[in-house]
Amino acid sequence: MHFLLLYELAPSYLHERALYRSEHLRFAWAAHDRGELVLAGALTDPPDQAVLLFQGEDDTAARAFAESDPYVKAGLVTHWSVRPWTTVVGTCAATPVRPAP
Repeated sequence: MHFLLLYELAPSYLHERALYRSEHLRFAWAAHDRGELVLAGALTDPPDQAVLLFQGEDDTAARAFAESDPYVKAGLVTHWSVRPWTTVVGTCAATPVRPAP
């Protein structure tokens, strides 16, 4: 299954992230290396949210990530939530659905 970890970023995010970026990226790449985090990044124009795609049997890894993320701990993330995402198209889809012949 796939899960989206959605971050709402503080207005000061761009100015303050440099202090925590290396630690955050090490943390994120470790989650990727474990096979939990598939993709992650901030949205732009405006840079007020970030989206992190997790995979697993349940949302445990996504929730644990948010609870320990240096950005969250530093207050750069003002709110976070986890949503299950039913992926149906693409080579990485968790539940592929093809059109009827």
